[in-house]
Amino acid sequence: MAVYAIGDLQGCYDPFRHLLDELEFDPGKDTLWLTGDLVNRGPKSLKTLRFVKSLGDSVITVLGNHDLHLLALHAGVVRFGKRFESLTSLLAADDADELCDWLRHRPLAHYDKGLATMIVHAGTHPTWSTKKTLRRAAEVETALQSDDYPNVLGKMYGNTPTKWSGKLTGYKRLRFIINCLTRMRVLTAAGRLDLNFSGSPFRARRGLLPWFEAEDRAWSGTRIVFGHWSALGLIVLPDYVSIDTGCIWGRELTAVRLDKRRPRVVQVHGQYW
Repeated sequence: MAVYAIGDLQGCYDPFRHLLDELEFDPGKDTLWLTGDLVNRGPKSLKTLRFVKSLGDSVITVLGNHDLHLLALHAGVVRFGKRFESLTSLLAADDADELCDWLRHRPLAHYDKGLATMIVHAGTHPTWSTKKTLRRAAEVETALQSDDYPNVLGKMYGNTPTKWSGKLTGYKRLRFIINCLTRMRVLTAAGRLDLNFSGSPFRARRGLLPWFEAEDRAWSGTRIVFGHWSALGLIVLPDYVSIDTGCIWGRELTAVRLDKRRPRVVQVHGQYW
């Protein structure tokens, strides 16, 4: 049995199927971990979402920011913009309600004790241990699976608060957790989120550092697998695996095998649209 992590799909169905062929993936015995952002930008979001759902228990996907925006569009709490035109056919599909209900019940973080590995879309706060990350993720998951989920989705937009506090409550608390797990790339020296930067870390202004380079990381001892940051590219280290390699921008779609001492990396060419 193999466990593979695959980076952001963003509707790139054909490279995804090609990659699974290269892996000789067997859903009867192998497991996929997906970093989220299954949809948007690419040409086949509907087909991608249907296929991932069809894999059943052989796939674990965490929610990304584009997935959450799809849910917000489906709930009618935000308006369509040009950036999200690729989701029109998905939301008009006969099974859109079923697909979005399935997606709404996906986790924001998943941990495997045997692999000492956790997957999230963007990252985790340096003050959160693995257990605390899972607890914070569960707060959002519970809210998204409640009758109040349209309000949760409507209130998740915005870059504040930027500083974590256990005293945060309500929608502000949920927004911070969502931003941390699905949008974060860099932090200030004071540990505040800076959600405006998306480029290479080498181009970040002075005083900003990647979240995984913060000092005194409470999640130390757990390998973190994440996507979201295509400008960062592929990094495979004992402490973290960055796996969004820009498939949607015509670069690669990447899989990393997680259950081997030396992680195996397999890549296929992506698509530019």
